[in-house]
Amino acid sequence: MSLKLLDQPLGQLACEIPGASRLLHAFNLDFCCGGQRSLREEANRRGIDPQPIASELAALQNQGGLHHDWRSEPSDQLIEHILNRYHARHREQLPELIALAYRVEQVHGDRADCPRGLADHLRAMLQELESHMLKEEQILFPMLLAGYARQASAPIAVMRLEHDQHGAALEQLQRLSGGLTPPEDACNTWRALYRGLNELNDDLVQHIHLENNVLFAAALAP
Repeated sequence: MSLKLLDQPLGQLACEIPGASRLLHAFNLDFCCGGQRSLREEANRRGIDPQPIASELAALQNQGGLHHDWRSEPSDQLIEHILNRYHARHREQLPELIALAYRVEQVHGDRADCPRGLADHLRAMLQELESHMLKEEQILFPMLLAGYARQASAPIAVMRLEHDQHGAALEQLQRLSGGLTPPEDACNTWRALYRGLNELNDDLVQHIHLENNVLFAAALAP
């Protein structure tokens, strides 16, 4: 069973297997922007042996469990979920994280392990995400809801490109924050910041996955 999983697209694995997205994320395998790549291709790209991961995926597959497969839901329900669960949440998360990052830099800026530049990077992410989400809310999503999926290929291509840019921003976030892991002696503010960064990272990865591998894939299906 696990051998078959090696050549399946990561986006498909994340959609079909309960717990797969969490496992793939733990191995830093890109199932959102790189969801079209197979497990074997992405693992090789990262210099990781794919077989143990395939075995763990097979075990998850055998366990079954609760898993909401958004591919079986109407697009309007998925869009509502994306708006309420991710667009609204990102608008809450980022301003708070920016404030926390500035505070950490002001207090601990003389430390070698201080995430200097993190607040400015988060502010840039907020601006880019806000622009991106507005395009979806004002242009793309209304087109899909009105039944113009076939005419939406151009805006979808733009959104996919911007998703790639968001993925690159998350990689930079990892670098600036030392892998989203606070120092052992970090203060409470520093720890709260990194808890929030981990949540943002997980939410944005899942957000992009649902759009790229479910909503957009359905809109462009023959």
